[in-house]
Amino acid sequence: MRYITGAVALGTALVLGSLATTAQAAAAPAQPARTGGLYAPTELVLTVGSGESRATATVERAVTLSCMPVPSGSHPMARAACTQLRAVSGDFNAVTAGAAASDRLCTKEWNPVLVTADGVWQGRRVAYTHTFANPCEMTDGKGTVFEF
Repeated sequence: MRYITGAVALGTALVLGSLATTAQAAAAPAQPARTGGLYAPTELVLTVGSGESRATATVERAVTLSCMPVPSGSHPMARAACTQLRAVSGDFNAVTAGAAASDRLCTKEWNPVLVTADGVWQGRRVAYTHTFANPCEMTDGKGTVFEF
């Protein structure tokens, strides 16, 4: 008889416990789905490699860059890179065009360097590729976004 009483007490405790949990769940207001915070997402993967196209290039270096809410990622100069991207509203063409505007003289050798940017810039999908003729042209006037 003692075992039956213990089983009844255990069953009663389980039923009352589940009713209390159900009552708490019904009383709690539904929480809206979290959309990622106050800032539009900005998460990028930047690469530098040798080759003429994405299909044939060999990636030599890659970093991550996040600019919201604060500059972060594995980019060694994340704050400066985010500042440069904000100045051109995330236009990677403007970032790489800085090389063409410089007065520095580079050789005319063909040793292509490919830079890519993939991810999201302020909520907008980014898939950017640019090929420089050689390493001199890549480092000439482009700023800090692809300097790693």
